[in-house]
Amino acid sequence: MMLFELYRLIEIALTLLFWAVFIRAILTWVQPDPYNPIVRFLDRVTSPILQPLQRLVPPMGGIDFSPLLALLLIQLAKLLVTRLFFGTL
Repeated sequence: MMLFELYRLIEIALTLLFWAVFIRAILTWVQPDPYNPIVRFLDRVTSPILQPLQRLVPPMGGIDFSPLLALLLIQLAKLLVTRLFFGTL
């Protein structure tokens, strides 16, 4: 039972991270107040993931594709965690 609880904790963390990256990407379209506590929280949570990806995939034509890549990598991580814990996809 402990193994399943660990799996659920990892899955929930990855899901929350997915939504944090998604919301941050959407917020870039509306230029929110950078001093807003929610915006600052999202920046602190997602920057460690997005900044290395921005160096790997620089913006093309003014469009930052790093959030899309981050979302794909998070989904891949969820699949790999499922495979690790249960041996299936």
